[in-house]
Amino acid sequence: MSFFSGKFDCIVLGAGHAGCEAALSCARMGLKTLCLTMNLSSVALMACNPCIGGTSKGHLVREIDALGGEMGLAADDCTLQMRMLNLTKGPAVHSPRAQVDKNAYHIRMKNALESTEGLVLTEGECVRILTDGGRISGIVCADGAHYECRAVIVACGVYLKSRVLVGDYARESGPCGLLGANALSTSLIELGLTLRRFKTGTPPRINGRTVDFSRMELQPGDVPTHVFSFLHKPTEFEQTPCYLTYTNASTHDIILNNISRSAMYSGLINAVGTRYCPSIEDKLMRFPDKERHQIFIEPEGRNTDEMYVQGLSTSLPADCQRDMLHTIKGLEHCSVMRYGYAIEYDCLDPLALSPILNVKGIDGLFTAGQINGTSGYEEAASQGIYAGINCALHLKGEPPMYIGRSDAYIGVLIDDLTTKGTNEPYRMMTSRAEYRLLLRQDNADMRLTEQSMRTGLISSERYSLLMRKHEGIEKAKRSLEYVAPPREPLQDLLKKKGESPAQTGIKLNDLLKRNSISYYDILDAFPDLYHPDPDIIKAVETDCKYSGYIVKQQEQVKRFLELEGMLIPADIDYHGIGGLRLEARQKLTAIKPQSIGQASRISGVSPADISVLLVYIEAQRRKNAI
Repeated sequence: MSFFSGKFDCIVLGAGHAGCEAALSCARMGLKTLCLTMNLSSVALMACNPCIGGTSKGHLVREIDALGGEMGLAADDCTLQMRMLNLTKGPAVHSPRAQVDKNAYHIRMKNALESTEGLVLTEGECVRILTDGGRISGIVCADGAHYECRAVIVACGVYLKSRVLVGDYARESGPCGLLGANALSTSLIELGLTLRRFKTGTPPRINGRTVDFSRMELQPGDVPTHVFSFLHKPTEFEQTPCYLTYTNASTHDIILNNISRSAMYSGLINAVGTRYCPSIEDKLMRFPDKERHQIFIEPEGRNTDEMYVQGLSTSLPADCQRDMLHTIKGLEHCSVMRYGYAIEYDCLDPLALSPILNVKGIDGLFTAGQINGTSGYEEAASQGIYAGINCALHLKGEPPMYIGRSDAYIGVLIDDLTTKGTNEPYRMMTSRAEYRLLLRQDNADMRLTEQSMRTGLISSERYSLLMRKHEGIEKAKRSLEYVAPPREPLQDLLKKKGESPAQTGIKLNDLLKRNSISYYDILDAFPDLYHPDPDIIKAVETDCKYSGYIVKQQEQVKRFLELEGMLIPADIDYHGIGGLRLEARQKLTAIKPQSIGQASRISGVSPADISVLLVYIEAQRRKNAI
């Protein structure tokens, strides 16, 4: 028997990384918001690895922070160790990555939800989403609770009809032994959505007191340290180390001799797994000639001995997991605290979504996170804040926020999902971003914070910091316009760096373009110059050294935006356009692209189809103008 439990503007289903950001953004934008989770102990649960950030993922975290989100702030507060990845490569792929205390992160994020005005955090399971005339009207919970609302954001992660598998053992369960959500899938199907099955997995966890770290390679954090949030300054603290070891021939023999017992290879799993985060079984089957694979031993928290075995994700039986661990250097006598497992779950086809993550044809229904076919905390959280912002703007009757491919990694992620779709769990990578030299992790605030001003998520403190950064960059660039005469200290600097002596004066910004000379070298040689903050030095140096490439990417973005600005009429009938191939008609009708640019990125739509479409739209425009 149902009973009325309250009325809200928006209800967020799930309190994982997507749900937390969605609920916080909705409430902070003035909506009366309910965040419903099946278990309050799983708020912001880091069910898999104990880290936030990494290659491309660190970009997402900094973009979430630049928009006014919570993940970067919380991760900084709970960091055990921080490193900047890919420093031997170009600045476009530099990515911050933090080892995070899992329990502390859960408590920190839960407190953020509990203390946000207008946000109610409640334990419960939604079993049905209600609509009235094509619009969201409420939800019904398993215990009969009925809530009215104007919008729902579904952010239920991997819990939909989730099934955990270890060898030949399978149980209906969510991650970490939590309950799955077995009824909501039916409601989504009744709303017209098509569901499919994806799979992910985790490695075993071991007791650190039983590990011989002396036999492994130490992996310390960076000094000086880094931070995710633009509101924070790096501070020195005692960082918890990680360790590197490797699999070997004995490890591989155990795995290959028992491969038929793995749930992935026994036929017990039919769901699609992620290509870019494979199990150890997949690694051996795909790369049979590789003699060893990296294994990182990572701490799960300051107040626990539990360690995460990064690189050993598996669905092998428990006895095989134990035996293969004992073949690895330093783990010969390790004690297993949790065994690894595979988990399969329902998710939807993101082609059913518009570019603002609302379900096409249902007013007020948004989705975010792994239900959209993605993998990873950061991908989920970035969708969460984006869906939350657009849900709030929608309910307020304001124009949506569009973040495009040329604006942010978030824009690349959303466009890939809603335009191209995905047939496997989607993982963000720097290679997916065409304009990655413009979309660096260090300039996320410069790219996105002003765009987010209208949401109300940007504090006066954050905006003041951004303005000071703008001013500092401009002041630094002006100071580099100085032409150094061909005397000391210019000649001394060139000699020190192995450069030829100057015959004429040289602009300092031209000097900075040389690979051998850094901004700090120039400041040492010309101490009277303006000395900006380190983040400004990094930004100006990158802009200067890569100016030629940056100009080329800016030109590419200009052409890209021209196509994005060619809007397609919402009522266009693709089946009535002669010259379009059948596949193109079907894909265009299903996805309903908003622009020629978006249409050109749809799989199955050729350049010839785009030409036909352009001719048709122009003919219709002229016809209507008569």
